[in-house]
Amino acid sequence: MAANRSATNDRRARIEEMRRAEQARERRNRLLTIGVSAVVVLGLVGFGTFVLMKQSEEQDKKEAAAKAPIAGEKSWDPKKLGRNHVETAVTYEMKPPVGGDHNPVWMNCDGDVYTKPIADVNAVHSMEHGAVWVTYTQQAAQGDVKKLADKVGKTKYTLMSPVEDQAGAIMLSAWGKQVTVDGADDPRVDAFFTKYVQGPQTPEPGAACTGGLDANGQGGTGMGQ
Repeated sequence: MAANRSATNDRRARIEEMRRAEQARERRNRLLTIGVSAVVVLGLVGFGTFVLMKQSEEQDKKEAAAKAPIAGEKSWDPKKLGRNHVETAVTYEMKPPVGGDHNPVWMNCDGDVYTKPIADVNAVHSMEHGAVWVTYTQQAAQGDVKKLADKVGKTKYTLMSPVEDQAGAIMLSAWGKQVTVDGADDPRVDAFFTKYVQGPQTPEPGAACTGGLDANGQGGTGMGQ
């Protein structure tokens, strides 16, 4: 009897010891899981904070660029630039024009690159909608022309075309704004795009840059205000 009780007590002791060991293992696993989860959460929070800070920094840079003056930029009083729709030719005081009376139909300016001259009266309407117009002469380096064409092609509310009788080899125009740049890598190119693509100078922000005339002078089903 005593031997049986002793064997039973030993078995119970071993079972209890195994139970305590299992409970300790479960506690360690829970602590490990909690620790790993905390590290993951902290990592995600840290990464999210980094992304938000980066986005905020980039936004601050864009806002600063939008406010900073652009060297060599010329401006015209937007209130003195006519906005009438006319079907006749218009004589503009600057070349390329940066505003004034214009044709009722705009040139497509959804990143459109024209390899032949386009009508001023249609391009002016595009700028009224907030487009930046990149123009160049034969004096512009072909490398610069290609880089600018690539940039325009990736940017909504922009258009590009040759204008042989303009003063500078490469010029950028927006409604009431214009600058001559030294080349495609001139920092004023990015600054001008940042500041004036659908910028505060736009008389009709959000108006269409599609549905106008294409390179063949076709289309033009849309009519501006």
